[in-house]
Amino acid sequence: MERLFYPLAIAALLGFFAILVNYPEKAIVQIDQQAAELLGGRRLLDSMSFIGDPWMIAAVSLTLLVYLWLFRKNYRGMLFVLLAVGVGNVLNQSMKEWFERPRPELQYGLEPFSFPANHAMVGLLYLFTLAYFLSEGTVSRKTKILIWLTAVGLSMTVALSRVAGGEHYFSDIVAGLFVGYAWFVAVAVWYELRERLFRKRDENRKKEEFPD
Repeated sequence: MERLFYPLAIAALLGFFAILVNYPEKAIVQIDQQAAELLGGRRLLDSMSFIGDPWMIAAVSLTLLVYLWLFRKNYRGMLFVLLAVGVGNVLNQSMKEWFERPRPELQYGLEPFSFPANHAMVGLLYLFTLAYFLSEGTVSRKTKILIWLTAVGLSMTVALSRVAGGEHYFSDIVAGLFVGYAWFVAVAVWYELRERLFRKRDENRKKEEFPD
């Protein structure tokens, strides 16, 4: 991953805690109200929420797992998906229960707590994880940029759709994006360190088997 991603992850994590501590404050309440007025009722944006629905996340993640297993034989990559998306979802649900922030207006069929937004956090996690492995398999810089721009655009769209539908406050979705990105980078750092370690082991083993 690009080195710029690391300090951004730290900044995102700090941003999450800043929102966590201050979301009852008047300034953030006003931002939430303004965002609700600006985006509320926009049906096209609201309809994009399906991209972050659990069934979509599960279907795409399962497809990615099968691809990494059958076509790439990348078992550590499979663990990457499980850590990023699976554990990320567990973290999200745990944080909701821990912080207990009620939704703007409790809608039937939804869990009562909203912070951080699941669609924003886990939506980003599965889209960024998909982008990570798709871009890893291409050598074209333009294609990589296009893949990542698409992932970022879809993540933002899914997050904002939850404000348009009235399910979340704007601060919920920003916090979800922040903590989701921080968790994604943490998993990616672990993955890349492990990849380098195993690559060095393979190189050393080859040198021992085929000395100059």
